[in-house]
Amino acid sequence: MTLLANADRIAPEDLKDHVQAAWGKQSRYVAANSAFYQQLWGAASPPRDLADLPGLPLCDKAQLRISQAEHPPFGDYLAAPQSQAVRLHRTSGTTGQAMNLALSARDCAITETVGGRAQGLAGLGPDDIVAHCLNYQMWMGGLTDHMTLQQTGALVIPFGVGSTELLIRTIQEVGVTALSCTPSYPAVLERVIAEKFPGLAPRDLGLRLGLFGGEAGLDDPALRARLTATWGIEVRNANYGVSDVFSNFAAQCGHDTRLHFVAGDVLHPEIIEPDSAQPLPLADGTTGELVLTHLARDCQPLVRFRTGDIIAVDTTAPCRCGCTGFRFRVVGRSDDMIVVRGLNMFPTMVASVLSGVGELTGDYRIVLDRPPPFDVLPVHAELAPGVDTSRGLTAAIEAVFKKVLGVTARLTLLPAGSFEVTEGKTRRVLRSYQ
Repeated sequence: MTLLANADRIAPEDLKDHVQAAWGKQSRYVAANSAFYQQLWGAASPPRDLADLPGLPLCDKAQLRISQAEHPPFGDYLAAPQSQAVRLHRTSGTTGQAMNLALSARDCAITETVGGRAQGLAGLGPDDIVAHCLNYQMWMGGLTDHMTLQQTGALVIPFGVGSTELLIRTIQEVGVTALSCTPSYPAVLERVIAEKFPGLAPRDLGLRLGLFGGEAGLDDPALRARLTATWGIEVRNANYGVSDVFSNFAAQCGHDTRLHFVAGDVLHPEIIEPDSAQPLPLADGTTGELVLTHLARDCQPLVRFRTGDIIAVDTTAPCRCGCTGFRFRVVGRSDDMIVVRGLNMFPTMVASVLSGVGELTGDYRIVLDRPPPFDVLPVHAELAPGVDTSRGLTAAIEAVFKKVLGVTARLTLLPAGSFEVTEGKTRRVLRSYQ
C-alpha cells in the first residue's frame, strides 16, 4: 500500500529509498492517466529523482476549479475510472467554489492511517471516548476525520454539529474524555451551558483532551490558556490538513505546540517563496508557501500543488515525543494576506494582538470594504461581556498594533455577542468589494 509502519518515527534519511520508489511508481501512474497533468506538463516527463521535482510546473486550486467546471464532477485530474471511487467528499468552500473529492478504497485507507498517526500523536488512545463534532454532511472533516480518530483505538461518537444541549448531556452520561471540533466551537458550548445548565461549569464535564482543527488560532497562547482554564483540558491542534490533498497530516504533541509532519512516506513537501514561486530549502528557519505532492493516490493525484498555506519551519530535528517529521507553524494563508503599506498582515497576527487585551473576547474580523492598496488595517473586535467601549481603549489597542506589528490599525469595537458564533469554520477576512 506504500505505507510504512510507524513512518512518523523513521528518520527522513532512512525513508529516502522508500520515498523514491513510491514516487517512481506514482509519477508513471500520473503521466499515463491524468489528462490534467498531461496538458500541464506538455512534452516534459516527470523526473526520476524527487530532488528535481521543481523542474515541473506548479498547480493550484484555481486550476482545479476550472478542471471540475469543464469536466464535472471530478475534473480531468481524476486519474482512475470513476467506478474505482468509493467515497465522495466536498470541500467547505470557505475560500471559493466547493470542490468534489473522490477517493478509492486505497486512498481512504492511506488517509485514515496517516490521520490516525496525527490523532495519536496528539494524545488520543484506546482508553478514550471522543465526541466528534464536525460536519458529516459531505465535508472531509466529518466521516474521514471520524475514521482517523477511530484508527487510534478510541471509542468515537459521531455527533456532528447542532443539538448542543444533547451533546452536553451525552458528555455527562457516557463519560466522554475528549472533544474533536473547531477551536471556535467551545464558545458555543459555553454559551449553552451558561443558559441551559445553571450551576454547571465547562470543566465540570470532566474532559481531558481537546482535539482541534479546521481553523487557525491555536498558535495563540492566550486562546490555549483560556481553553485550558475554562475546560480543564489539554489543548491540541490534532487536525491540520489540506482537503484536496489529505484531511490530516500534522498535529501537536504533549511536548511541543508546533505541528509535526507525519506523512513522510506518502506525501512529499516543498516550500516556495509565495510571490516568485522559487524553491526554498525545507530547513530550520524557512518561511514560505507549502507545496505538496502525493506519493500514493489513485483518484485525484496532485503533483506540486500550492496549498496557499504560509508556514514557518522551526526545526527539522526529531521531537522528544519520537516524531521525526519537521515541525512548523502556520503563519496564515496567501489568500488571507493583506498588504498594508508594504507590510504583510495575516489574521493570526491580528489575533496575537487582540488576545492579550482583557477587555475583549478575542473574536474579531478584518473588514475590507474596498480593494487594495491599503493604508490602514480595518479591524472589528468584540468587547467582553460587561465592558463598555471608550475612546481610550480604542486608542490604546491601536497603539499596540503600531508597536507590535508596525501597522496602523483602524479599530471598531463592537458589543459582546455581535459576531455570529459558528459550529463550522470562522471566516476572519471579510471582503465586501467586487
